[in-house]
Amino acid sequence: MIRQRILALALILVSATAFAQYRVSVEDLNDSETVRAFKEHVGMLSSAALEGRKAGTEGEEEAARYVEEKLREYDIDVLTAGNGFSVAAGEDTVRSRNVLGFLQGWDKSLNDRYIVVGARLDNLGSDFVTIDGEKVRRIYYGANGNASGLAVMLELARKLSYSRSLVRRSVLFVGFGASANTFAGAWYFLNRSFKDAGNIDAMVNLDMLGTGAENLLLFTASNNDLNAIADGLQGELLPVRATLTPQAPYPGDYMAFYDREIPSALFTTGRYPEHGSSRDTFDIIDFEGMEKELEYIYSYVSTLCNGPRPLFRNDSVTSSAPSRPGVVAYADADVKPMFLNSPDPRTFMEKWVYQYLKYPSYAVENGIHGRVLVDFIIDETGKVTDVRVSRGVHTSLDDEAVRVVSASPKWRPGRHQGKKVRVALTVAVDFKLQKDKGKFGINGKTIK
Repeated sequence: MIRQRILALALILVSATAFAQYRVSVEDLNDSETVRAFKEHVGMLSSAALEGRKAGTEGEEEAARYVEEKLREYDIDVLTAGNGFSVAAGEDTVRSRNVLGFLQGWDKSLNDRYIVVGARLDNLGSDFVTIDGEKVRRIYYGANGNASGLAVMLELARKLSYSRSLVRRSVLFVGFGASANTFAGAWYFLNRSFKDAGNIDAMVNLDMLGTGAENLLLFTASNNDLNAIADGLQGELLPVRATLTPQAPYPGDYMAFYDREIPSALFTTGRYPEHGSSRDTFDIIDFEGMEKELEYIYSYVSTLCNGPRPLFRNDSVTSSAPSRPGVVAYADADVKPMFLNSPDPRTFMEKWVYQYLKYPSYAVENGIHGRVLVDFIIDETGKVTDVRVSRGVHTSLDDEAVRVVSASPKWRPGRHQGKKVRVALTVAVDFKLQKDKGKFGINGKTIK
């Protein structure tokens, strides 16, 4: 059986033919536990015996079983039901599956919310080329694409499992099948297999992480909340820093989450000369660099698990609110409502909300911060009514945001088609804590 042969060779790690790219040397004896684990994972997942892990093949299935075994070894619950799916590939049907590991958060008020950590499971497989008149199998080993990302996901799962008493939200570790060409696994997970997709607060995509920690990139689609986590890590004693990039390095599984309006972050070391070729082998991987990246990614994911819920959109003012009968969206009003003779809602935020907002003492004491989205209506008389939280952070902050908005003086009412109308508006109220000499700052003001 292919499985027994691979696992036996993986355990003894002595045959250069078992892993076409893995060479044991004296220097390996000085490797850290994490580097040794990375070498085991990448050596196994990019071995010649898996023949490039093409979607729907025994090689992809072996990779899936290996990831499941490691997750169980790291005390992560493996959820097996409902992960299989089929993908149409021309006239053929490819059968693939996802791997799903679960780590429950300790906080009962948050452990029904999820952070997804995902990595592509499959690669390009193999084909045949003619050399000197003979057909020779060419394998696309995929050591960096994406055995490296899977390896980081597995070791991140181990670190979080060891510190599970510090993890408030629950974490899902997902190896996405049939991802290399179609991203089908991510779509299937969100739309078919995982019924609580609406409870996912953020997604972290790990892809191609093996070509040097100095190249570590972080793409967040310019999400302010996800960027703020990276900013907060600048002062931490970490062996590497991720560089925020405004442009997506390449497509990935994160796109399916972005389409569902779930904040998503991609970690990668970017494209490399061996990308998509048979030269993407064990030998090109910088395992010590991966260890440094792991420390940074662990800190980033830990912050996601324990911090305020990141928002998909980060505009301070949204021009429209959820539709309600008899109400005109702010953007659709012919004449916008005005606060202090200004049609710009930022005037309302600067001249009223942040002037009278009080940071709840409970939130200060417990380090609670974030952005509260508040919907309200400006009626035909200019009065603010129907104030409600559309996306909250914590009851203490939510209630304070509603209090201040509800106490607003009258606006000049909006008009549509020549008549005064009720106009819906959504604003984002920021609560920010920045410790400075025993005091805390809130939106530029200082409080004791």
